[in-house]
Amino acid sequence: MADERASSRIVVLDTETTGMPVTDGHRVLEIGCVEVVGRRLTGRNFHIYLQPDRESDEGAIAVHGITSEFLRDKPRFADVADEFYEYIQGATLVIHNAAFDVGFLNNEFALLGQADRADLSQYCTIVDSLGLARARHPGQRNNLDALCKRYGIDLSERTLHGALLDAELLADVYLAMTGGQTSLSLAGNADDGDGGQAQGSPVRRLSASRAPGRVILATEAELQAHMAHLERIAKAAGAPALWPQEA
Repeated sequence: MADERASSRIVVLDTETTGMPVTDGHRVLEIGCVEVVGRRLTGRNFHIYLQPDRESDEGAIAVHGITSEFLRDKPRFADVADEFYEYIQGATLVIHNAAFDVGFLNNEFALLGQADRADLSQYCTIVDSLGLARARHPGQRNNLDALCKRYGIDLSERTLHGALLDAELLADVYLAMTGGQTSLSLAGNADDGDGGQAQGSPVRRLSASRAPGRVILATEAELQAHMAHLERIAKAAGAPALWPQEA
């Protein structure tokens, strides 16, 4: 598996299935993908419901709410396999509990006899955000709901699991968990029409007449704690932190 840095294009991916495990003949019935380039959501997403040609387990329907009647007129994986492959090829795939989704998608390609596509790790970089979360937050709950609450991400629209919604939430979690900015655009956006400041979100500036703030110097104990934190960052990143380095 290639280094995550080898690809600047990230695809955050989630699936819903008829049940589990895949070895019992369960199939993918929804795929949701969110594209991130330069740590910004591009809006170029991939979302499809699929006719799995089998019934879903009651337990699975209780999770995602997708019925066989709803899927009756949806395309089969064979109908979208080429489009999906072209979308993910060469990308870094960020998936929560990646083994589950990758196993199902590999199986879908294998059922079509497409052996060259039946191992996503051969043409994509796979990043398991669950493993990343466990390393960041050992001993804590690290499912998507818990991570959203931990990072202050709105869950109000999530009453049931859905591949696209969960991929969108996971994209926010991943950017927050890896130190990214998810809501403020600093680089500008051609659609904003105002130099990068989104319409309806005026810049707030502090009053020039405000009293100057007090300067409070760190104590020796706080400085030591800060340096210990930088050492933990360097260890996690595999490279020295920039802050303590001398010019």
